[in-house]
Amino acid sequence: MTQMLINLFRPKQANLKDEVLSGLTVALALVPEAVAFSLIAGVSPLIGLYTAFIIGLITSILGGRPGMISGATGAIAVVVVALVATHGVEYLFAAVVLMGLIQVLVGVLKLGKLIRLVPHPVMFGFVNGLAIVIFMAQFDQFKVEVAPGMTEWMRGTQLHLTLGLVVLTMIIIKFLPKLTKAIPSALAAIIIVSLLVIFGGINVRTVGDIASISGGLPEFHLPLVPLNWDTFMIILPYSAIMAGVGLIESLLTLSLIDEITETRGSGNRECIGQGVANITTGFFGGMGGCAMIGQSLINVNAGGRNRISGIVASVGLLMFILFLSTYIEMMPMPALVGLMFMVAIGTFEWASLKVFRKVPFHDVLVMIVVTLVTVFLHNLALAVLVGVIISALVFAWQNAKMIRARKRVDEKGVKHYEIFGPLFFASALKFGEKFDPVNDPEEIIIDFQESRIVDHSGIDAINKITERYEKLGKTVYIRHLDTSSRTLLAKADKIINVNFTDDDPSYKIVEREREKVED
Repeated sequence: MTQMLINLFRPKQANLKDEVLSGLTVALALVPEAVAFSLIAGVSPLIGLYTAFIIGLITSILGGRPGMISGATGAIAVVVVALVATHGVEYLFAAVVLMGLIQVLVGVLKLGKLIRLVPHPVMFGFVNGLAIVIFMAQFDQFKVEVAPGMTEWMRGTQLHLTLGLVVLTMIIIKFLPKLTKAIPSALAAIIIVSLLVIFGGINVRTVGDIASISGGLPEFHLPLVPLNWDTFMIILPYSAIMAGVGLIESLLTLSLIDEITETRGSGNRECIGQGVANITTGFFGGMGGCAMIGQSLINVNAGGRNRISGIVASVGLLMFILFLSTYIEMMPMPALVGLMFMVAIGTFEWASLKVFRKVPFHDVLVMIVVTLVTVFLHNLALAVLVGVIISALVFAWQNAKMIRARKRVDEKGVKHYEIFGPLFFASALKFGEKFDPVNDPEEIIIDFQESRIVDHSGIDAINKITERYEKLGKTVYIRHLDTSSRTLLAKADKIINVNFTDDDPSYKIVEREREKVED
């Protein structure tokens, strides 16, 4: 335990000052995000703030990616809106607990590695779409409420002041590192702009204008819902979707941070950490959450590489709630808008625009589709799922076109079909077109040395070929099957024969299997 604590608080890639300052920067950026997502979900702003604290703290300690920041997110908030509106906030708490249990189960079963199935174009599309969403989400800060539920764009002096402060924040973040790296440029920008607004008497929107962040410590709270099957069936769909969305966003963010830091996190450990965090937040009246790509990038860019930065960010957020709420509420929103604009600009994969003419068209299509689904539907899980499905279909089509057959007749008059490429559902039809049962000799050999049978469609394709030859009184021999293909082919009809030559390493094994069947 002592060694674990020493390793936890001993930065390996950054110094303590960078970790603490980057954590404080993230804590400031977490406030408006948590408040905004709480309002989206239809719950109290304090619920979002407590969620950000609990999830951020637990995942920083138990998660699989040092330096990654977790908290209340928009992706989860969008999912729970209907549940809160229909059944109330207590059902939300119960759904969050079940969400965490599902995520822990995914981690225990080591399914986090499934993130490897996400192709690079999907990653590009996901990141670009998220960058656009982050950028567009800031536009609400340029609107004012003219009537309950009605807003319009700022005009005149108010708009000019807001724009000026946003631009000033972005300039400080961009150019301060060229002068000094003693303090994270994002934190310096927030402090400078805040002091300018407070002591300059500039009238712009502040964090306090959105909602109060003052509160006490989060309290243990059992969800007040009936413990029966009906309750379980109500929350299960929401919990499953939240768990899926949360893990997809977390694991994709983990992969992105891995690339930036040139290190490797643990996907399965992150699943367990996220699950434990959500179970805990559900029992403390939280709304559920996952990794936050914007805050994670702020942290990494500010120098956060260790678990300390995440712990400082979450504890700092709690300190804001307990003791510094009055001062944090004075923080001008234009400073945070400028910070998020820079995060969006840094998140966007500008390099992806340069590869449009250098990569296959289907990769470009996947990038665009994933980006558009993310931007217009704000459903990250759906965007990634659509991208993976399109990529899988393209892969299947490309491999289906690869199957071919080299034909020859040996000195004994036996015709050989040497198959190249995988035999599976997409290539089965084309495989059948390679043969000529009517004109072929009495015996043919299908050689799979350069091929393999992948699925049941491949077995069915072989059965159909052998049936066609059998009707003509001809015999088919299968040769050079690998182990996996033999296992699948064991389910085929008895009319499928095996080559009896000594050069077929598959023959003896298959022959023994046939003898057992005959016995």
